[in-house]
Amino acid sequence: MVNPQWLRSFAALAKEGNFTRAADSLLLTQSAVSQHVKHLETEYGQLIIRHPRHVELTPAGEVLLRFYDEVCGAEKRLNSSLAARNDDQGEISVISPGSIGLSLYPLLLNLQQQCPALTVRYRFAPDKEVVDAVLNNHFELGIVPLKPDNPSLNNEFFANEHLELIVPAGVSVQTWQSLENLGFINHPDGVVMATRLLSRWFPGNPGVINLPEKGFINQIGLILEPVARGLGFTVLPRFARMAFARQEAIQALELGPEVVNPLWLIYRAEWPLSRRALKALSVLRSACETTQPPTA
Repeated sequence: MVNPQWLRSFAALAKEGNFTRAADSLLLTQSAVSQHVKHLETEYGQLIIRHPRHVELTPAGEVLLRFYDEVCGAEKRLNSSLAARNDDQGEISVISPGSIGLSLYPLLLNLQQQCPALTVRYRFAPDKEVVDAVLNNHFELGIVPLKPDNPSLNNEFFANEHLELIVPAGVSVQTWQSLENLGFINHPDGVVMATRLLSRWFPGNPGVINLPEKGFINQIGLILEPVARGLGFTVLPRFARMAFARQEAIQALELGPEVVNPLWLIYRAEWPLSRRALKALSVLRSACETTQPPTA
């Protein structure tokens, strides 16, 4: 059996690129890390190519590094399984788009206050990163707007994400010209969301890309700040609008039929969810069903 400490030293060397940084990251001496790697090379052959300022993995080194990643993954699954019988302790890990995350994260913090032995780890991320993170066991639960077609993932309907046209409080919008006069506050998903909503409400419009852009922001929690200050309009999911602190400074307009994206909960299909994850889901689903009832 491979010595775990030798493997940790080798993985640190592969990550840091040289012996000094690897030793510092492990709180070991450089000679100790060097000895660990030599032991492994005695067993498995040359693992690294030593350059003056860095090291390079050989093909055998790449194989051993993948083995180390598999061992770490197995250890994490073991710890998760051993703690799965408890619903009031351990880590709840969720990754999702920022829009719904703004609503869900505070709910999980409420749960953590009730059960202090729980730990909440939440990440806002784009769709592909969400799927990859769940597949690679970095997060137990993920939420995405498109149902993944992957046999390694279970997916369940979670909630509906309603797109909204959000303007400064007191502003009236009746025509496309009104939007041109206001100007568009863009964000990473802004053009896609605005096109989807406004093409339904203003058929035949010249296109969102032709609207004057009054600003761009990539922080989901700040997108509505320029709108609240009267600097323009934007299109966001209702979850994001509801999480904004200054509701009195903005308004969501209804100028046509609802435009809704279903959101999907994803998790690994090969093993059951931990009891703490099921407890968290019960809290989250209840809140989402109250504010976002599924539509036919």
